[in-house]
Amino acid sequence: MSDIQHNTKTVAILNTQAPFSSSAGKEALDAALIFGSFEQPTSLFFIGDGVFQVIGDQNPTSIESKDYLKTFSALEFYDIDNIYICEQSLSERNLTANFHIDNVQVLSKQAFNELLHQHNVIYRF
Repeated sequence: MSDIQHNTKTVAILNTQAPFSSSAGKEALDAALIFGSFEQPTSLFFIGDGVFQVIGDQNPTSIESKDYLKTFSALEFYDIDNIYICEQSLSERNLTANFHIDNVQVLSKQAFNELLHQHNVIYRF
Protein backbone atom coordinates (compact mmCIF):
# COMPACT_ATOMS: atom_id res chain seq x y z
CA MET A 1 0.00 0.00 0.00
CA SER A 2 1.47 3.39 -0.95
CA ASP A 3 1.70 6.34 1.34
CA ILE A 4 -0.52 9.27 0.43
CA GLN A 5 1.06 12.66 0.96
CA HIS A 6 -1.20 15.45 2.08
CA ASN A 7 -0.03 18.76 0.73
CA THR A 8 -1.72 21.70 2.37
CA LYS A 9 -2.65 24.38 -0.11
CA THR A 10 -3.15 27.98 0.88
CA VAL A 11 -6.43 29.58 -0.12
CA ALA A 12 -7.00 33.26 -0.89
CA ILE A 13 -10.52 34.64 -1.03
CA LEU A 14 -10.57 37.86 -3.03
CA ASN A 15 -13.49 40.17 -2.25
CA THR A 16 -14.18 42.68 -5.02
CA GLN A 17 -17.83 43.70 -4.53
CA ALA A 18 -19.66 45.98 -2.11
CA PRO A 19 -21.38 44.12 0.73
CA PHE A 20 -25.01 44.55 -0.21
CA SER A 21 -24.85 44.94 -3.99
CA SER A 22 -25.08 41.16 -4.47
CA SER A 23 -24.69 37.94 -2.51
CA ALA A 24 -20.97 37.70 -3.40
CA GLY A 25 -19.74 39.09 -0.07
CA LYS A 26 -21.80 36.67 2.00
CA GLU A 27 -20.79 33.78 -0.24
CA ALA A 28 -17.10 34.71 0.15
CA LEU A 29 -17.45 34.81 3.92
CA ASP A 30 -19.28 31.47 3.95
CA ALA A 31 -16.51 29.93 1.82
CA ALA A 32 -13.85 31.26 4.19
CA LEU A 33 -15.62 29.73 7.18
CA ILE A 34 -15.98 26.39 5.41
CA PHE A 35 -12.27 26.30 4.55
CA GLY A 36 -11.49 27.33 8.12
CA SER A 37 -13.65 24.56 9.56
CA PHE A 38 -11.47 22.08 7.66
CA GLU A 39 -8.32 23.80 8.98
CA GLN A 40 -7.36 24.93 5.48
CA PRO A 41 -4.98 27.92 5.62
CA THR A 42 -7.18 30.76 4.37
CA SER A 43 -6.59 34.47 3.84
CA LEU A 44 -9.11 37.17 2.99
CA PHE A 45 -8.29 39.97 0.56
CA PHE A 46 -10.39 43.08 -0.08
CA ILE A 47 -9.89 45.27 -3.15
CA GLY A 48 -12.03 47.64 -5.22
CA ASP A 49 -15.56 47.98 -3.86
CA GLY A 50 -14.84 44.92 -1.71
CA VAL A 51 -13.20 47.22 0.85
CA PHE A 52 -16.69 48.42 1.83
CA GLN A 53 -17.24 45.01 3.46
CA VAL A 54 -14.77 45.75 6.26
CA ILE A 55 -15.80 49.34 7.01
CA GLY A 56 -17.50 49.73 10.38
CA ASP A 57 -20.75 51.43 11.34
CA GLN A 58 -22.88 50.12 8.48
CA ASN A 59 -26.62 49.74 8.87
CA PRO A 60 -27.95 47.23 6.33
CA THR A 61 -31.39 47.23 7.92
CA SER A 62 -31.91 50.72 6.49
CA ILE A 63 -31.90 49.12 3.04
CA GLU A 64 -33.81 46.07 4.29
CA SER A 65 -30.85 43.70 4.03
CA LYS A 66 -29.66 41.08 6.47
CA ASP A 67 -26.47 41.98 8.31
CA TYR A 68 -24.07 39.20 7.42
CA LEU A 69 -21.14 41.48 8.34
CA LYS A 70 -21.57 40.47 11.99
CA THR A 71 -20.38 37.01 10.96
CA PHE A 72 -16.87 38.40 10.41
CA SER A 73 -16.45 38.15 14.19
CA ALA A 74 -16.42 34.34 13.78
CA LEU A 75 -13.21 34.41 11.72
CA GLU A 76 -10.98 34.20 14.79
CA PHE A 77 -12.70 30.96 15.89
CA TYR A 78 -11.75 29.43 12.53
CA ASP A 79 -8.14 30.64 12.81
CA ILE A 80 -8.55 33.02 9.89
CA ASP A 81 -6.22 35.81 10.93
CA ASN A 82 -4.81 36.93 7.59
CA ILE A 83 -7.02 39.77 6.38
CA TYR A 84 -5.61 42.19 3.84
CA ILE A 85 -6.99 45.42 2.41
CA CYS A 86 -5.72 47.33 -0.59
CA GLU A 87 -4.67 50.80 0.56
CA GLN A 88 -5.26 52.28 -2.90
CA SER A 89 -8.86 51.03 -2.90
CA LEU A 90 -9.50 52.73 0.45
CA SER A 91 -7.95 55.96 -0.80
CA GLU A 92 -9.88 55.97 -4.10
CA ARG A 93 -13.13 55.68 -2.13
CA ASN A 94 -12.14 58.28 0.50
CA LEU A 95 -12.49 55.69 3.26
CA THR A 96 -10.64 55.73 6.55
CA ALA A 97 -9.33 52.71 8.43
CA ASN A 98 -12.53 52.31 10.48
CA PHE A 99 -12.84 48.51 10.39
CA HIS A 100 -15.39 46.33 12.15
CA ILE A 101 -12.98 43.37 12.29
CA ASP A 102 -9.60 42.90 13.93
CA ASN A 103 -6.28 41.77 12.47
CA VAL A 104 -6.68 43.83 9.32
CA GLN A 105 -3.52 44.73 7.44
CA VAL A 106 -3.64 47.60 4.96
CA LEU A 107 -1.14 47.01 2.16
CA SER A 108 0.11 48.95 -0.83
CA LYS A 109 -1.30 47.67 -4.10
CA GLN A 110 2.03 46.05 -4.99
CA ALA A 111 2.40 44.29 -1.63
CA PHE A 112 -1.27 43.26 -1.80
CA ASN A 113 -0.82 41.67 -5.24
CA GLU A 114 2.44 39.97 -4.30
CA LEU A 115 0.93 38.43 -1.18
CA LEU A 116 -2.23 37.39 -3.04
CA HIS A 117 -0.23 35.53 -5.66
CA GLN A 118 1.75 33.60 -3.04
CA HIS A 119 -1.39 31.52 -2.42
CA ASN A 120 -1.97 28.25 -4.23
CA VAL A 121 -5.66 28.85 -4.93
CA ILE A 122 -7.50 32.14 -5.41
CA TYR A 123 -11.30 32.39 -5.32
CA ARG A 124 -12.69 35.68 -6.58
CA PHE A 125 -16.04 36.98 -5.39
